[in-house]
Amino acid sequence: MMRLVLQSLRQIGEFGRILGRIAQRGDVILLSGSLGAGKTTLARSIAAGLDVPAEHYVTSPSFSLMLEYQGRMPLYHIDCYRLRGEDDVEESGLMDYIVADGLTVVEWPDRLGGLVPAEHLDIRMDGAGEQARKVVVTPRGRRWLERMDDLKTACAAASIPVEN
Repeated sequence: MMRLVLQSLRQIGEFGRILGRIAQRGDVILLSGSLGAGKTTLARSIAAGLDVPAEHYVTSPSFSLMLEYQGRMPLYHIDCYRLRGEDDVEESGLMDYIVADGLTVVEWPDRLGGLVPAEHLDIRMDGAGEQARKVVVTPRGRRWLERMDDLKTACAAASIPVEN
């Protein structure tokens, strides 16, 4: 587990770009937090780290459920906010993208229930002031656990303090 306090939108952006740069095909990142916690801002920065062109502005897919962006690999940005649970997720066809050959970022992953893949990176964001966010990063499974040292090193190089 890794804890951070991101003090500004710049730091949220840099953290997201780091995540995008170290992401691999088949990865899943789950973003939790209240409305306005910065989940979509983080997803936008992850897209930048994947080299999604800036003219493809990443927005919240709340009403379309899933938006796809092309960078060095596909980014599937899913927002489960409007879904009620596992049945809605299965009926929507979103599971095809959660196990896809790209990076899948899911906002409001609690709606997935028992459909959460075993291998994923859990990121919890909570407000800590006007722009600051407390972030808890928890790797689930071997794929992300093996990259946690790389993530910590990249954060330190970007002057993002990591608490343990």
